[in-house]
Amino acid sequence: MDRKLLEFLVCPVTKTNLIYDEPNQELVSLAARLAYPIRQGIPIMLSDEAREMSDSDMLRIAPPK
Repeated sequence: MDRKLLEFLVCPVTKTNLIYDEPNQELVSLAARLAYPIRQGIPIMLSDEAREMSDSDMLRIAPPK
């Protein structure tokens, strides 16, 4: 995933920044609790294609401080 591209992409639902989850090849919106897939290097920024994140997913991506 191109880091420069990540600076410009936002969640289509909440308009907030995304986090790159490299092991799962997803872009994560913590605000929306959605993970957008990256297929063949292309982020699929459609809410119907996004996966709802579980509590354990959320903790793995953004552990409490």
